[in-house]
Amino acid sequence: MTRQGQAHAPSYYAATAKGQINFSSLDSDARADVCIIGGGYTGLSAALHLSERGYSVVLIEAHKVGWGASGRNGGQLHSAQRREQSTLEKWFGKKHAHQLFDLGEEAKALVKGLIKKHEIDCDWQDGLIHAIHKRRYLDDMAREIDLLQREYSVRDVTMLSRDEIAAALGTNAYFGGWREQSAGHLHPLNYALGLARAAHFAGARIYENTAALSVSTTGSPRVTTQKGTINADHIILAGNGYLHGIDVDTESRVMPLHNFVLTTEPLGARGDKLIPNREAAADSRFVVYYWRLTKDNRLLFGGGETYGQAFPKDIKAFVRPHMLKLYPQLSDVKIDYAWGGTLAVTMKRLPYLRRLRRGLYTACGYSGQGVGTATFAGKLLAEAIAGESTRFDVFSKLPAPPFPGGRMFRTPTLALAMTWYALRDRL
Repeated sequence: MTRQGQAHAPSYYAATAKGQINFSSLDSDARADVCIIGGGYTGLSAALHLSERGYSVVLIEAHKVGWGASGRNGGQLHSAQRREQSTLEKWFGKKHAHQLFDLGEEAKALVKGLIKKHEIDCDWQDGLIHAIHKRRYLDDMAREIDLLQREYSVRDVTMLSRDEIAAALGTNAYFGGWREQSAGHLHPLNYALGLARAAHFAGARIYENTAALSVSTTGSPRVTTQKGTINADHIILAGNGYLHGIDVDTESRVMPLHNFVLTTEPLGARGDKLIPNREAAADSRFVVYYWRLTKDNRLLFGGGETYGQAFPKDIKAFVRPHMLKLYPQLSDVKIDYAWGGTLAVTMKRLPYLRRLRRGLYTACGYSGQGVGTATFAGKLLAEAIAGESTRFDVFSKLPAPPFPGGRMFRTPTLALAMTWYALRDRL
């Protein structure tokens, strides 16, 4: 492992990365107990936890560790799961819903614990606000919070009136919301780089610029790359939205889509007045707006999605109108950075964790809540490979229906559905 300058796709995160690291590419055959495909949160966490258990681990990444969604996302660490607890209770019953809630809370604690244990310098900040953009959603919000407080012993949630949320977020766009003090935000690329360093020092062999070309479907588990074959007892598919051509069944159930982020120039005291407590925020739109202040007082704002292969030609122009819906007072502010990234969603917006066949595991489809869930999935994969699958099975039992039309037609099908939801957000 050696240090080098910026090597990631251009973004605010790449420009402010601390201690970027460079791993060599694989140039020969290799053998390991576990081969991991993908150098994001899932793969890095799995590599760390498996190495700490004494397994020999080879992790391959097609680009740089943290190159994908793990190094480009909004940096928000949420509580529980992507879907509301009332929905999970309706779908799966109270027992399973409580298990999912408890594991979601453990995922949040795991991220904080790893940051502390490995001294990861990633600008952790407590506090996250959920903003309600339609008045008719307020009653649902009140019922959900009552359920969390009454049945799940949640104590760190505070309801916010329209005036209170306006004061907290510097915008009059919302009718109310709630604050979670134990959730928060971080610099996602620096967090990923910290996990990579921890996994490396724990003994994992990490290879960058090493793409998986194929995974064996019969016989002993093996991964073929351009310059070598990796034989292993277990293989983990941890590529999330970047698994094209590796496993058809996973691809049919997990859909990649693109989301976009910008950061303004430093706002100075203006930023302090905008979000005085420096909390992150996410709203109730189906195509979510999410934003926060960075350590150097820039507004980092995410909004807008595309489907298919291409990114917008002008990402700044694509995202800026969304930001100005909330903050028209920033119309004079310069946009310094804008970038896109690929995440992956499932039909039910719940993670897809599976033992696909003997020796082959997958974990992906975090649907916009990957900072905590992906990190935790890596730990659960390590447990399952070690023969401790009880917690892994809480997730593996979740239904994951294939997208209509399969792999070939899932993109246009999803685009039509998302267009409808985007229209509903505006009504």
